[in-house]
Amino acid sequence: MTSKKMFRRGWFCALLGILLFISSTAFSQRYATNYVNKYKPVAIRIMNEKGIPASVILGIAMLESGMGTSKNARLLYNHFGIVGRNSLHKKKGVAYRSRYKEFANAEASFNYFANMVTRKKWFPTLKGNVEYKLWLKHMNHAGYSSAGHEWVKRVTSMINRYKLYKLDEQMAYTGS
Repeated sequence: MTSKKMFRRGWFCALLGILLFISSTAFSQRYATNYVNKYKPVAIRIMNEKGIPASVILGIAMLESGMGTSKNARLLYNHFGIVGRNSLHKKKGVAYRSRYKEFANAEASFNYFANMVTRKKWFPTLKGNVEYKLWLKHMNHAGYSSAGHEWVKRVTSMINRYKLYKLDEQMAYTGS
């Protein structure tokens, strides 16, 4: 092969790689937008009922569920990586075993997560506070994720990348 052909092939491969990267980025952006639009009302409702920032709720759910694409999110409606019982072994055609809790629907998963957070000893000092970094710090110290500081960085990245902190401006929690 001549050097001219190799040069053209190299440019073609580089261009193809760039196009694939752009399309995959657009694809993941579309997943994120769809996920946020679908679950934003649930997160805002929970924020206003319980005092947990919607950014924290959605950021964790997006990370833990792969924006709703993980097997646990699709088969168990578990968007938070909550460990517990499920009935996957009883379902025909499902060759997937999981140690994660099964929920009736995604909203039930969001509600369970919120109730779990409200039972933490540090919750009363934070409820109604929209500082998502403070929430993630307390959750990390309480052992919410085994990934520790890396988990905090990833959730923070989700919150910032998709500007989820703007949802917290709708906080109407008054405490009770």
